[in-house]
Amino acid sequence: MSTLNLALAVVGAITIGYFAILNGLYLAFTAIAWRSLGRHLRGRAYSAAEEAFDSPFTPGITVILPAFNESAGIVESVHSLLALRYPRYEVVVVNDGSTDDTVARLESAFDLVPAHRAVRRAIPTQPIGASFVSRRSPNLWVLDKANGGKADALNAGVSAAQYPYFCALDADALIETEALLRVAEPILDDPEHVIATGGIVRIANGSTIDHGRVTGVRLPGNPLAVLQVLEYFRAFLIGRVGWTRMNALLIISGAFGLFQREAVEEVGGFATDTVGEDMELVVRLHRHFRARGLPYRIEFVADPVCWTEVPEDLGSLSRQRRRWHRGLGQTLWRHRRAIGSPRYGAFGLVALPYFVLFEFLGPVVETFGAALTVVAFAVGDLSGTSFVGFLLLAFLVGIVLSIAALALEEFNFRRHPRTRDVVSMVLFSVLENFGYRQLNDLWRVLALVDLARRKQGWGAQRRRGIGNLAAPDG
Repeated sequence: MSTLNLALAVVGAITIGYFAILNGLYLAFTAIAWRSLGRHLRGRAYSAAEEAFDSPFTPGITVILPAFNESAGIVESVHSLLALRYPRYEVVVVNDGSTDDTVARLESAFDLVPAHRAVRRAIPTQPIGASFVSRRSPNLWVLDKANGGKADALNAGVSAAQYPYFCALDADALIETEALLRVAEPILDDPEHVIATGGIVRIANGSTIDHGRVTGVRLPGNPLAVLQVLEYFRAFLIGRVGWTRMNALLIISGAFGLFQREAVEEVGGFATDTVGEDMELVVRLHRHFRARGLPYRIEFVADPVCWTEVPEDLGSLSRQRRRWHRGLGQTLWRHRRAIGSPRYGAFGLVALPYFVLFEFLGPVVETFGAALTVVAFAVGDLSGTSFVGFLLLAFLVGIVLSIAALALEEFNFRRHPRTRDVVSMVLFSVLENFGYRQLNDLWRVLALVDLARRKQGWGAQRRRGIGNLAAPDG
């Protein structure tokens, strides 16, 4: 056997092993998710949510909404926040130097007037030029500051927060009326140890939205958005449930996360030199508490819902996925000393190595390794049995996992009342494995090139505005 033939055979074996381990982990996480979600939802019948709502001891929460050129959906988002069911909370919108009419829309919709807002200086931020409060809703504040990026805007909100916990949201997101109470439940149950929680992010494209609330859930009419619905099911209902059980959850979505303010201030706030500030903060919190031997928990909660708009064109989606992967790479590099370290428990020994091998480097294996495996079979360097195993692992198991995530969603939450929507999602669970998955891998490989070139910035994102996402009736 020549050196080239041997290399092809080895690459084929490594690729098959990669898919075997990855899918084995996914299957294990799926089993954990089935058990955990069932137990969580059964326990919800006995939760103390009503007692917490009425209790004077329930801690207050500051909801922080960073906004940069968000005029298309900012009013809808704020309306949804002012309708939240929680005993004590405030909404702080941080206008991060918008060049559109974001502030003007807020002034018109909520009757803003200038008012002094005390700001702590524990975390440095770009200067805050003015602050406003709403005459109609006194718990709504708007800070107008110089542009510094999303992380800087979040830090300004943290510095201005008057309550011991803050909820970080995206300006193009809506959260359900009960969501703040639900996402706070782990903290209410164990305030001594739970320092952060996150809810599930669902896709609003295609649904009916009225005055900041999703009143009718429909599958998007755009096929690209439907594919993302399935991705979000897998990421949240399988991945984050599994990592939570190990207390090794690395990501609380920037679209919907609740944090203990003191802990975040202690570690220095959100990092302003990465495009993955949400993941980087969570990883830094893990390291901080584990290095000091302090008991803590970071949890994902499956039923509080945040609705968001997702890209419906390939250009915007490509930029988003490349940005996410760059953020992952920046976080892993910054915290590289924790990778594989016993000092950090399951977080260092399991979660970080997994994200390096299967999330960060995975696209390289799935793109080039898969292609070379096909070549190895074509030239006779890989047996037919091994090639069939590769196809089963690369495609069939992927389909099964997507359908399992969909089943988790429908059996536990039943958010899609139309049978045709469920049937469509089953069909897309099959189709996504032939083209869309490979395209995602290509975008993430390009993100590695972006990292090598030290590319910065978020890139433009085309939005219709979350209040304008409903599909035509039909």
